[in-house]
Amino acid sequence: MSIEVLNESGAEVDEKGLEALARHVLDGMRVHPLAELSLLLVDEAAMTELHEKWMGEPGPTDVLAFPMDELRPGHMSGGSDEDGEVDPGLLGDVVLCPAVAERQAATAGHGREDELELLCTHGILHLLGYDHAEPEEHKEMFGLQAGLLESWQEKRGPR
Repeated sequence: MSIEVLNESGAEVDEKGLEALARHVLDGMRVHPLAELSLLLVDEAAMTELHEKWMGEPGPTDVLAFPMDELRPGHMSGGSDEDGEVDPGLLGDVVLCPAVAERQAATAGHGREDELELLCTHGILHLLGYDHAEPEEHKEMFGLQAGLLESWQEKRGPR
Protein backbone atom coordinates (compact mmCIF):
# COMPACT_ATOMS: atom_id res chain seq x y z
CA MET A 1 0.00 0.00 0.00
CA SER A 2 1.29 3.43 -0.85
CA ILE A 3 0.42 5.87 1.91
CA GLU A 4 1.89 9.33 1.73
CA VAL A 5 1.76 11.58 4.78
CA LEU A 6 2.40 15.28 4.18
CA ASN A 7 2.50 17.50 7.25
CA GLU A 8 1.98 21.13 6.27
CA SER A 9 0.29 22.04 9.56
CA GLY A 10 3.33 23.25 11.48
CA ALA A 11 2.35 20.92 14.33
CA GLU A 12 4.41 17.98 15.52
CA VAL A 13 2.41 14.88 14.68
CA ASP A 14 3.20 11.16 14.81
CA GLU A 15 3.27 10.78 11.03
CA LYS A 16 4.55 7.19 11.11
CA GLY A 17 1.77 6.31 13.55
CA LEU A 18 -0.87 7.80 11.24
CA GLU A 19 0.61 5.90 8.31
CA ALA A 20 0.51 2.64 10.29
CA LEU A 21 -3.09 3.33 11.37
CA ALA A 22 -4.13 4.04 7.76
CA ARG A 23 -2.53 0.77 6.66
CA HIS A 24 -4.40 -1.05 9.45
CA VAL A 25 -7.74 0.49 8.41
CA LEU A 26 -7.20 -0.27 4.71
CA ASP A 27 -6.17 -3.84 5.52
CA GLY A 28 -9.19 -4.22 7.80
CA MET A 29 -11.46 -2.99 5.02
CA ARG A 30 -9.79 -5.36 2.51
CA VAL A 31 -8.62 -2.62 0.17
CA HIS A 32 -6.10 -3.72 -2.48
CA PRO A 33 -2.58 -3.71 -0.99
CA LEU A 34 -1.29 -1.52 -3.84
CA ALA A 35 -3.97 1.17 -3.51
CA GLU A 36 -2.70 4.70 -2.95
CA LEU A 37 -3.76 7.05 -0.18
CA SER A 38 -2.63 10.54 0.76
CA LEU A 39 -2.91 11.99 4.27
CA LEU A 40 -2.45 15.75 4.39
CA LEU A 41 -2.19 17.67 7.65
CA VAL A 42 -2.89 21.38 7.33
CA ASP A 43 -3.22 24.47 9.52
CA GLU A 44 -6.53 26.17 10.27
CA ALA A 45 -6.21 28.73 7.48
CA ALA A 46 -5.73 26.04 4.82
CA MET A 47 -8.52 23.90 6.27
CA THR A 48 -10.86 26.90 6.34
CA GLU A 49 -10.14 27.55 2.68
CA LEU A 50 -10.79 23.91 1.73
CA HIS A 51 -13.91 23.70 3.89
CA GLU A 52 -15.41 26.84 2.37
CA LYS A 53 -14.47 25.95 -1.21
CA TRP A 54 -15.59 22.30 -1.24
CA MET A 55 -18.29 22.13 1.43
CA GLY A 56 -19.61 25.70 1.30
CA GLU A 57 -19.34 25.95 5.08
CA PRO A 58 -17.48 28.64 7.04
CA GLY A 59 -14.45 28.14 9.23
CA PRO A 60 -12.12 25.19 9.65
CA THR A 61 -13.26 21.62 10.12
CA ASP A 62 -11.49 18.58 11.54
CA VAL A 63 -11.34 16.25 8.52
CA LEU A 64 -12.18 16.30 4.82
CA ALA A 65 -12.12 13.36 2.43
CA PHE A 66 -11.58 13.67 -1.31
CA PRO A 67 -12.19 10.30 -3.03
CA MET A 68 -10.51 9.58 -6.35
CA ASP A 69 -11.38 6.11 -7.66
CA GLU A 70 -14.48 4.05 -7.01
CA LEU A 71 -12.88 1.71 -4.48
CA ARG A 72 -15.18 0.01 -2.04
CA PRO A 73 -14.47 -2.26 0.92
CA GLY A 74 -14.06 -5.89 0.00
CA HIS A 75 -13.18 -5.06 -3.59
CA MET A 76 -9.59 -5.96 -4.00
CA SER A 77 -8.97 -3.51 -6.81
CA GLY A 78 -10.17 -0.44 -8.60
CA GLY A 79 -10.87 -2.55 -11.69
CA SER A 80 -8.96 -4.03 -14.60
CA ASP A 81 -7.42 -2.50 -17.67
CA GLU A 82 -8.01 -3.72 -21.25
CA ASP A 83 -5.38 -6.47 -20.77
CA GLY A 84 -7.09 -7.78 -17.65
CA GLU A 85 -4.33 -6.42 -15.39
CA VAL A 86 -5.54 -5.46 -11.94
CA ASP A 87 -5.57 -1.73 -11.26
CA PRO A 88 -5.22 -1.21 -7.50
CA GLY A 89 -6.62 2.32 -7.75
CA LEU A 90 -6.04 5.68 -6.17
CA LEU A 91 -8.14 5.87 -3.03
CA GLY A 92 -7.90 9.63 -2.54
CA ASP A 93 -6.92 12.23 0.03
CA VAL A 94 -7.76 12.65 3.70
CA VAL A 95 -7.08 16.14 5.01
CA LEU A 96 -6.68 16.57 8.77
CA CYS A 97 -6.35 19.71 10.89
CA PRO A 98 -4.33 19.04 14.07
CA ALA A 99 -5.34 22.39 15.63
CA VAL A 100 -9.05 21.55 15.39
CA ALA A 101 -8.33 17.98 16.50
CA GLU A 102 -6.56 19.29 19.59
CA ARG A 103 -9.59 21.34 20.66
CA GLN A 104 -11.93 18.42 20.05
CA ALA A 105 -9.64 16.07 21.96
CA ALA A 106 -9.72 18.37 25.00
CA THR A 107 -13.52 18.41 24.89
CA ALA A 108 -13.67 14.62 24.47
CA GLY A 109 -11.19 14.01 27.28
CA HIS A 110 -8.46 12.26 25.32
CA GLY A 111 -5.20 13.19 23.59
CA ARG A 112 -4.74 14.88 20.23
CA GLU A 113 -3.13 11.77 18.71
CA ASP A 114 -6.20 9.71 19.67
CA GLU A 115 -8.42 12.32 18.03
CA LEU A 116 -6.26 12.35 14.88
CA GLU A 117 -6.52 8.54 14.72
CA LEU A 118 -10.30 8.76 14.98
CA LEU A 119 -10.47 11.47 12.30
CA CYS A 120 -8.09 9.60 9.98
CA THR A 121 -10.20 6.43 10.28
CA HIS A 122 -13.35 8.46 9.71
CA GLY A 123 -11.89 10.09 6.60
CA ILE A 124 -10.78 6.77 5.12
CA LEU A 125 -14.27 5.33 5.62
CA HIS A 126 -15.67 8.33 3.72
CA LEU A 127 -13.20 7.59 0.89
CA LEU A 128 -14.62 4.06 0.80
CA GLY A 129 -18.13 5.38 0.30
CA TYR A 130 -19.46 5.35 3.87
CA ASP A 131 -21.58 8.22 5.10
CA HIS A 132 -23.55 9.11 8.20
CA ALA A 133 -26.36 11.33 6.94
CA GLU A 134 -29.09 8.76 7.60
CA PRO A 135 -29.53 6.84 10.89
CA GLU A 136 -28.72 3.43 9.36
CA GLU A 137 -25.66 4.82 7.58
CA HIS A 138 -24.53 6.48 10.81
CA LYS A 139 -24.90 3.22 12.75
CA GLU A 140 -22.92 1.26 10.14
CA MET A 141 -20.13 3.81 9.68
CA PHE A 142 -19.61 4.57 13.36
CA GLY A 143 -19.76 0.85 14.19
CA LEU A 144 -17.01 0.14 11.68
CA GLN A 145 -15.02 3.11 12.93
CA ALA A 146 -15.24 1.93 16.54
CA GLY A 147 -14.21 -1.62 15.62
CA LEU A 148 -11.26 -0.49 13.51
CA LEU A 149 -10.02 1.86 16.24
CA GLU A 150 -10.40 -0.81 18.91
CA SER A 151 -8.41 -3.33 16.89
CA TRP A 152 -5.80 -0.65 16.14
CA GLN A 153 -5.41 0.25 19.81
CA GLU A 154 -4.97 -3.44 20.69
CA LYS A 155 -2.34 -3.79 17.96
CA ARG A 156 -0.60 -0.50 18.80
CA GLY A 157 -0.64 -1.01 22.54
CA PRO A 158 -0.66 1.73 25.16
CA ARG A 159 0.90 5.10 24.39
